[in-house]
Amino acid sequence: MAIAMMTIGVTNAQEIKGKVYCELVGTQKFFSSQVTVDVDFGQARKAFVSQSLVDEKTGKKISFNSMVDAMNFMGALGWEFENAYAITMGSQNVYHWLLSKYITDDVNINDGFTTKQQFKEKQLSQEENQEGAEE
Repeated sequence: MAIAMMTIGVTNAQEIKGKVYCELVGTQKFFSSQVTVDVDFGQARKAFVSQSLVDEKTGKKISFNSMVDAMNFMGALGWEFENAYAITMGSQNVYHWLLSKYITDDVNINDGFTTKQQFKEKQLSQEENQEGAEE
C-alpha cells in the first residue's frame, strides 16, 4: 500500500508545474467604498494599458465592494492569500494583496478573469481576423 501511495504522489507532482504568484492592487473609487483592482502576475505590460480586472464581454472595469470581495472572487478561481499591506498616497489608500496558486501550465495562470490589456488584445485579434476574412 505504501508503494501505491508513493506512485500517486509522483504522478501528482509531475502534473503540477509550480506555484505562481499575483498581486492585487486595489484603489478606492472617489466618493465610494468600492475598489477597482489591477492584477499583476509578472506579465509583460504595454504602456498606458490598464491591468484592471474587466468583464470579458463588455470590457468594463469590475468594481468590488472591498478587497475581501476581490479576494473571494480570486479565491473561487483557486488563488490563496499570502500577504497584504496598504500604502497611503495623498488621501487615497492603495491596497496590495499577494496571492498564490499551483498551476499545471502557463495558460491557466489567469483562468477565470480578464484584464483590460487582454480584452484589448482580444478585440484587436478579432478585428484582424475579420479584415482577413473580408479580403
